Formats: sequence, C-alpha cells, structure tokens
Amino acid sequence: MLSLQAVTKRFGARLVLNAVSLELGAGEYVAVLGESGIGKSTLLNVIAGLEPVDAGSIAFCGAELTRLDEDAIARLRRGHFGFVFQAFHVLPHLTVAQNVGLPLLLRGRAQAEIDRKAAELAAAVGLAGREASMPRELSGGELQRVAIARALAGDPKLVLADEPTGNLDPENARQVLGLLRAQVKQRGAAGILATHSQAAAAGCDRRYLLSAQGLRSIA
Repeated sequence: MLSLQAVTKRFGARLVLNAVSLELGAGEYVAVLGESGIGKSTLLNVIAGLEPVDAGSIAFCGAELTRLDEDAIARLRRGHFGFVFQAFHVLPHLTVAQNVGLPLLLRGRAQAEIDRKAAELAAAVGLAGREASMPRELSGGELQRVAIARALAGDPKLVLADEPTGNLDPENARQVLGLLRAQVKQRGAAGILATHSQAAAAGCDRRYLLSAQGLRSIA
C-alpha cells in the first residue's frame, strides 16, 4: 500500500530525513519512534504530500506521489488519508457528531449518510449517546476519541497519528492507543504511529527508530 524509497528531506542546510525507506501493507500498524525534533512529524508530512521531498520516492496504492501536482495530491489525501494529532483539533463550535461527520460534509455527502456514519463511529470509539455533546463538555481522552472517529469517517486507507496521546494521562493514553489500533485494523487500513514513547509503540506490529542516520527496524 505504501512504499518509501530513500526519501530525503532538508530544511536549508539541515538534513531531517536521511534516505528513509519503509514498506507498509493493508492492516499493518507500525510505530516510528524518535526523540522530539528528530523529524517524525516531517516524515508524516512528506508521506501525506504536505511537504516536498528532496530525493527518493513515495508510492501510495500504485500512485507515485512525488510525480503528482498539488491538486492531485490534495484529492488523494482527502480521499484516502486520515489524521490524528496530539492537539485534537476538534472544532469547539461543533457537536461531537458534527466534528466526526465534517470530512463527509466537505465531500458533499448527503446529511442522512453523515448522521448515520457519525453515530456509527461515535459508538465505535465509546461515545454512543454523546453525539450532541459539545467539546467543552468532554475530557481530553474523549476529545481524542472524537479525533479518531473523525479520522476514520472517510474510510481512509492510511491513518497517520502524530503523538496522539501526548496530552493524555497514562490510563487515557493506553485506552486511546488500543482503540486507535483496533479501529485501524478492523477497517483494513494501514497505520503509522509517530511517538517518542516506548510504551505507546509497544502495541504496534513493527517498530522503527528514526535518527539522523535514517530509519531502522528495532525489536
């Protein structure tokens, strides 16, 4: 599903990604570990086409991303990628259901389909009955559950999670990580978890360490 070959990225004179290679298939959920500032977020951004690469190639479902124009990459990203961030990015003026259904609304889906999907996903992440709640009424763990449901609303083929439990206490972090992994696998997607936490990475199928030397598999 996803293939990175010798991907290199610089910001000025600083080498951030050093010939990174990675293969990921449907149903696989892997962790990319590394200290803060090493380039984990940059790696996710180049995979999503949000940052250009300086060298190497990125293929997603047979499409070579480095050869697509910005509009084509944006369509691919909207149609096939889901994102979960540390800061939740839940819109404060929308209900749980409206936040979860937002990707479908932006795609022009019928309201009945949006409502059905939002209710299904709210239940899947443990928020059944909370569809009408506002973000201010939710805990941090619940907000991250909303973010996970929203990431899955468009049935993505690839889910990119960037330190999704960085703002949560250990118990909420454990629950959210288990939920994210289960939902990605249940839906036949692939997932990449970028984290500095060994504990967060423990439940992944494979683990990789990102360093100045590149990306390598670790036990």
